[in-house]
Amino acid sequence: MISVSVTTPKGQQSKVDCAAAAVTIGKADDNVIVLRGFTIGKRHATIRDRGNGLYLEDHGGLSTTEVNGQIVDKEHGPLIPGDVITIAGYNLQILQNGGAAAEPAAPSAKAVLAPKVEPKPEPKVEAAPVAAPKAAVEAPKPAVEAPKPIQAPPPAPHPSVPEARSMPPEMRRLMNDARMQIHHKLISVMDLRRVDVSRMNEDELRSQTSALISEILANDTTVPAQLDRKRLAKEVLDEVVGLGPLEDLLADGACSEIMVNRYDQIYIEKGGKLQLSDVTFTSEQAVVKAIERIVAPLGRRIDESSPMVDGRLKDGSRVNAVIPPLALKGANITIRKFSKSKLKDEDLIRYGSITAPMMAFMKQAVLHAANIVISGGTGSGKTTLLNVLSNYIPEDERIITVEDAAELQLAQPHVVSLEARPANVEGKGAVHIRDLVKNCLRMRPDRIVVGECRGGEALDMLQAMNTGHDGSLTTAHANTPRDCIARLEVMTLMSGLDLPVRAIREQIASAVHIIIQQSRFPDGSRRVTHITEVTGMEGEIIQLQDIFLFKQAGYGPDGKIKGSYVATGNVPELYQDLANRGIPVDLSIFQKGKEL
Repeated sequence: MISVSVTTPKGQQSKVDCAAAAVTIGKADDNVIVLRGFTIGKRHATIRDRGNGLYLEDHGGLSTTEVNGQIVDKEHGPLIPGDVITIAGYNLQILQNGGAAAEPAAPSAKAVLAPKVEPKPEPKVEAAPVAAPKAAVEAPKPAVEAPKPIQAPPPAPHPSVPEARSMPPEMRRLMNDARMQIHHKLISVMDLRRVDVSRMNEDELRSQTSALISEILANDTTVPAQLDRKRLAKEVLDEVVGLGPLEDLLADGACSEIMVNRYDQIYIEKGGKLQLSDVTFTSEQAVVKAIERIVAPLGRRIDESSPMVDGRLKDGSRVNAVIPPLALKGANITIRKFSKSKLKDEDLIRYGSITAPMMAFMKQAVLHAANIVISGGTGSGKTTLLNVLSNYIPEDERIITVEDAAELQLAQPHVVSLEARPANVEGKGAVHIRDLVKNCLRMRPDRIVVGECRGGEALDMLQAMNTGHDGSLTTAHANTPRDCIARLEVMTLMSGLDLPVRAIREQIASAVHIIIQQSRFPDGSRRVTHITEVTGMEGEIIQLQDIFLFKQAGYGPDGKIKGSYVATGNVPELYQDLANRGIPVDLSIFQKGKEL
């Protein structure tokens, strides 16, 4: 005779007497002792009489099997009277000498233990609405009292964890292992309950997933006690329905760029300097899933047939991702973060990127419809400056913006934004920037703003500038104003038209009025180094004259670039025309050698 006293998580007690040599335990109805809970296996454990004593066999389940607070690994024995077996909050105590058979054997035991008399589950660990009531899990009360944080309500959808990146390496390793373990259990539970995520909106998915994670943590005794369960729940939730460890990095205002080289190596840029972050993804698959969550709302895809993708986040941050087989070390992501606060001209002046007189000149150039090209290297701040200058365009003008990935934020009321589109699965349906530039000419624009010229669209942009659409703005990759002219020539040739070089240069000389050169220095600072005017052609050469320059004077004791902005003494034709028309302008800022 095997006699067991059973205490439910709510404290209700019953006794099971079994004359058989084995007592099966689990949630299936054919077990001698039936326990309810999604973390309990169909046949979770067996108490077996082997003649020389009782032995407990663990068959596995989401919940661990413990004897007197110690986790059972496959088998434990012999059991002695008074030993307490704990499974998902149920306590099963072995009775002295089997005890008297005060109750009928297996059938009545089932009736007592089945939670049919307890239809109301514990509110703090209530199962997701998609689960059957039968699968509800009650809050555990094991013999070894679980720590109070386990009973905490589900974490807030977007809690702030500012210290996440300062976790010691060993603690971070334990957190990553626990995160992977809970993630796997969550997938099993959602599959078991047949949770249909396709029918949920983002808020519902986040809410129900958060409840499931809290429920799993409440019944999981394998998580190291030194780990913060609230943080663990947040990290699992972020990885399942968000962008994983990138969520905290995106929320960090000091972080300007995020570079995922592989799942366990993430670099960030702060203050213009690169540094290795100690947060990681749990696996390669988690990185790919994060990429898919970024590009899916944009109607884009990433797979082996299309292993590269450009996209943007909801806040406008620019994203580039590459997956194997092109990425040899694993899927990687590069995120150029979008500033939460929109930068204005006074911000650039305060940061030392430009001076007030230079900004006043550029404002006049935009107001009086000069065609401007902002030139610079990657990450030099071209788009930021383009955003600032675009806001000088008068509000009574119709503006058309054309971009590969939408980044511009114009404050004017009359703005139409166009964005390029990649090909679909069949390789069709691509709409390139050049097509959009051509189309916007039919949309009665007063100003055309092209986010960046990279190819043949440069020819269409030059033609627009030459055919009555003055005041257009664009950016291009180049290291100096002279290099920018050469780049425009090459991009025009990329249009596929067999044009003579002289014709191209004449187009450039008549279309472009001002080139603004933006540079990024080794100390991380970004500055306007040249404001240069295109004055026309002389022979076969396009003539340029610098108006303002940044002259570097070494480094300060703090490692920062030292230097000053000076005027070259050249007065641009724009100001000369304004002065001739009687419009008051400040010509003193162009005095040669004057520091601005």
